[in-house]
Amino acid sequence: MFLLLSSSGTVPARAQGSAGAEQPHSEFFSGIVTALSTEKITVVRTVLGKNSDMRTFSITPETRVEGKLRLKVKVTVRFVKDEEGERALHIIVRISQKK
Repeated sequence: MFLLLSSSGTVPARAQGSAGAEQPHSEFFSGIVTALSTEKITVVRTVLGKNSDMRTFSITPETRVEGKLRLKVKVTVRFVKDEEGERALHIIVRISQKK
């Protein structure tokens, strides 16, 4: 009896896990803006001793932008991958502090 109850208790948890998989998982990418238009932004991340990594994100009306977006500024982009590519959800412009 106990074994039957414990196995039935895990079934709803798996059903909930599959519902969460339907929502797109957002990721983050930080770097320097190298190209910018009203529809796309290209960001390059360089790490010492490794190859640089470049990504282009589409910008939609739903994309939130914090700060003044322009070339050669540091940004952090929260994005999701969809059938059209990588879509920016939130772009945060990082202001460098003067020493």
